[in-house]
Amino acid sequence: MNLELAGKTALVTGSSQGIGFAIAEALAREGVNIVINSKTPPQVDRAVDKLSKAAPGVRITGVASDLSTAGGAEELVLKAPAIDILVNNVGFYTAKDFEDISDTDWEQIWNLNFMSGVRLSRAYLPSMERAGWGRIIFISSEAGVKIPREMIHYGVSKTAQIAVARGIAETTTGTNVTVNSVLVGPTRSEGVEAFIKQMVASKGITEDQVVSEFFKTVRPTSIIKRFIRSQEVAALVAYLCSPKAAAITGAAIRIDGGVVPAIP
Repeated sequence: MNLELAGKTALVTGSSQGIGFAIAEALAREGVNIVINSKTPPQVDRAVDKLSKAAPGVRITGVASDLSTAGGAEELVLKAPAIDILVNNVGFYTAKDFEDISDTDWEQIWNLNFMSGVRLSRAYLPSMERAGWGRIIFISSEAGVKIPREMIHYGVSKTAQIAVARGIAETTTGTNVTVNSVLVGPTRSEGVEAFIKQMVASKGITEDQVVSEFFKTVRPTSIIKRFIRSQEVAALVAYLCSPKAAAITGAAIRIDGGVVPAIP
């Protein structure tokens, strides 16, 4: 399908690997110029080189900046001032019992997972509205509506993304700028791959057994009973970025494998 995106420019935060890189690659294959972002220059350089080889013919640039700080967001906007599409993907998670989540833990996850998207959306939205076209997407999670007991602070940051995306969308009436959140379920990213290998080594079981056990005990409500592929998430995001999805805005769209039974 031609998504009619050739010539647009997209910034995908946290895009040196995992879901972020998959989104950048899906957009690049549609002719979109890409700004890769990650915290460290070596990660950015590797991703730019890899994507340039995978999608020749489009402009691939990179900006290394720490988006957990206001200064890092400002630096990124200065180095990539003109974009049509913003994908707020950067974030992290860590498992901790609620009583062990310190103020510092809360601040770290809030600043990177939530405030990075707030700062960048605030910076880029005016130019999108002036241009009469733009896309802002927050990569949220099923954890935002089904808060996991093992990482409550992560779930709360994802709930906030859903809320702010809806709120920003309400401000864009008649501008041809759309704002949405995408609720991603358990995905086989690099972190999950490492977890699976660790379980295989420590328990002496197969990868299939690790996956089966995960969906029996950790995410038992999953319908597909497997990890989602990053490319599956990327395909949905690429569509939402396209003119073909112009009527979709203010939405929280699930790609969670059926983990969440319903959204109220």
